[in-house]
Amino acid sequence: MYSVKLHTVEIERFITLSEAMQFAKTVDAFVTIQSQDFEIVGRFGVDSVKDGVCPDGVAYDWNKASRIGRVKKVRT
Repeated sequence: MYSVKLHTVEIERFITLSEAMQFAKTVDAFVTIQSQDFEIVGRFGVDSVKDGVCPDGVAYDWNKASRIGRVKKVRT
């Protein structure tokens, strides 16, 4: 059994994880999907960036070159 919670309030229960995730996409908010063994948190369905902006309007500015632990080029 998978429980979908908004904040701390259970809003729906599902038999499969697939059904719970599909429902979580329709909520359009940060939710928790909880089972007996684990829990998943997040805003489901936010999986695309168009014109440098996430679906919720936040600018997407991450790039691989600025990641922590990158190899620094030595200029000679």
